[in-house]
This record gives sequence, structure tokens and C-alpha cells, in this order.
Amino acid sequence: MDPAGIFATSYRQDQSLIRTRNQAIALLLFVVALFALPMVAEVRSVAVMTSMLITAVVVLGLQINTGLAGQVNIGQAAFMGVGAYSTAVLASKLHLPFWLALPAGGVFAALFGLIFGLAAVRIKGFYLALTTIAAQILFHFFVLNLPQKWLGGSNGITLEPAELFGFKFESDIGVYYLCLVVAMVMIAGAYGIARSRHGRIFAAVRDDDVASGMMGINVVRTKALAFLVGAFYAGIGGGLWAYYVRFVAIDQFTLIHSIWFIAMIIVGGMGSITGALIGVFVIRMAQESITSMGPALIERIPFLGGDLVFAAMNIFLGGIIAGFLIFEPRGLMHRWNIAKRSYRMWPYPY
Repeated sequence: MDPAGIFATSYRQDQSLIRTRNQAIALLLFVVALFALPMVAEVRSVAVMTSMLITAVVVLGLQINTGLAGQVNIGQAAFMGVGAYSTAVLASKLHLPFWLALPAGGVFAALFGLIFGLAAVRIKGFYLALTTIAAQILFHFFVLNLPQKWLGGSNGITLEPAELFGFKFESDIGVYYLCLVVAMVMIAGAYGIARSRHGRIFAAVRDDDVASGMMGINVVRTKALAFLVGAFYAGIGGGLWAYYVRFVAIDQFTLIHSIWFIAMIIVGGMGSITGALIGVFVIRMAQESITSMGPALIERIPFLGGDLVFAAMNIFLGGIIAGFLIFEPRGLMHRWNIAKRSYRMWPYPY
């Protein structure tokens, strides 16, 4: 945070991520800590962190689509699945290298998302949400009903580990570093989009698309572009997931996953790239904590059973979301921004 009494004198300074030397040092130390994590952490912790990185890429796309542009999307898991299946097919059947299959999977997901982006031109709100749910249903329908030799049907697709310059990312640590580098690139791109003219156009259409059109903004293009970018991020995340588990199946991309992606941007804060990352961390840590406590709870109270404990975990996590919607609908980033403003204005209370 900036010391009290230091303020930006231009829009570029106000939007910059790094304002002081201390902030640059803190960011550098954080990046070093991420790269050093596999050397000091357990295998389980590395696996959880890898899952967080993949989820962060997908949720960033949803944040751009829903948080910045205001286009309700309850089918992000379907776009992620399209990216995962496209990457798996290109890698396993066409034998494309990793560095081609991964971005190509993102492109296929973006094209699939563009179809629903065009539908968003004439509908909004509840009806748009229903349209994106249709994306989830269509994705499952195509995978299960197309010839099995194409997408594997209910059996899924197995693929070889990612390989780059002769090095295979087949260990947990190798996949972690792969996901970390790709996630850093995608995060930097998300910040760039949010701070560019496209980000400001997204926000204008989100706040009032009619007024935006009267100001000369191409609302049709903007809404379609929001779905295109959001689905591309989901496709890249799906491709990373395919190389992480090296097996793609239809039950990995369900409607409940899309709902959890929405929960992450609600908890972190709608419209904030940093908020999306915070939401991923908070929700995933809560899920991991409850999952870890489940077996111990069943062992102590056997009559509960696994299904009841699983339902209790979903109820508890759902309560977290409801609590944020009721008491802090702007998410954790809103509280963080208030704390920053108070720090910068200290000791003046106003």
C-alpha cells in the first residue's frame, strides 16, 4: 500500500499495479515463494496449489465475462470442458505438441463461447443465465452422443504428459511449474485487459448498455468479445487440467463446477482481477479443509455416512456464499479497498 499522503497524479499512475519500490520487492518475494513451494511443501500441498492455479485461470475468464462486462455466465465449466476435450483430442489423436494443443484448445472454447456471446446481444439477466445453462447441457449432449472414437463418450480420453524442448511434465512438481508459468501469463493478460480501453468499455456496457451505445460503443461487439475472452481463458484452464490429470471425462465439468466458479468471484469481489484470485484461494482452502475433516468425522460418528457428510460440506460452503451475498455483496476486495483508503488518509478520519 502507498504511504499516507502519496497520491497518483495521472490515470496511468492510478491504475498501475506497482507504485513503490516496496511493492515491487513484495511482489518479487511472492513470486519467488511460489517457485520455491515444491521444495518445502508436501506433495498434497503442491497438488492443491496446482489445482488452484488451473482454477484461477478459469475464474479470471469468468471475472472478465461477468464481473467486468456484466454478462451472466453459468456455463463456464462447459467452456472449460470444450478446451480440455479439444486439447486432449489434438494431443492424443492428431499428436500436436503441447505448445500448439493448449492454445488451440483455448481457441475452440472461445469459438464455442462466441455462439452464446451472440445470443447475449438481445437478452440479458435471467434469460442470459438460462442460455449459458444450455451451453452446459449441449456440451454434455455432444460428448455423450457423438461417435465414441471422436471424443471417447463416457469412457473419456487419455493423453500423454506435456512435453516442451524434450522435457516431459509428468511429475507433480513439473506440472506445477507448467501451470504456474501459464497462470502468470494469463493473470498478466487479465490485468492488462482490465486496465485497457477494452476493460473500460466492458465496464460501461455492464453499467448501462443503452447509454454505452448512445456514446458510440459497439455494444454487440463488446458483449460477444466478453464471451470470447472469457471462454478462451476457460479453454486454457481446461487444457491445463487435461495435462494435469492426463485424463478427460465428462463428469469433470458439471453445472456444480460452474456455480462454484461464480461463488469464487462473489467471495473475492465482482469486477476485480485480484478479487477473483482471492476468491479462488478462499473457496479452495475451505473446500480442502472440509474434505480433510470428512474422513475423521465419519470415523468418529460412523452412522452419519459419507453421503451425509458430503451434503453437510456443500451446505457449509453454500452458507459461506449466502453470508457474503447478505453481509458483503461486494466481496473481500471491497473491504481491502476500504482498508487501503483508510491507511492512505490516516490520521484524517474523513
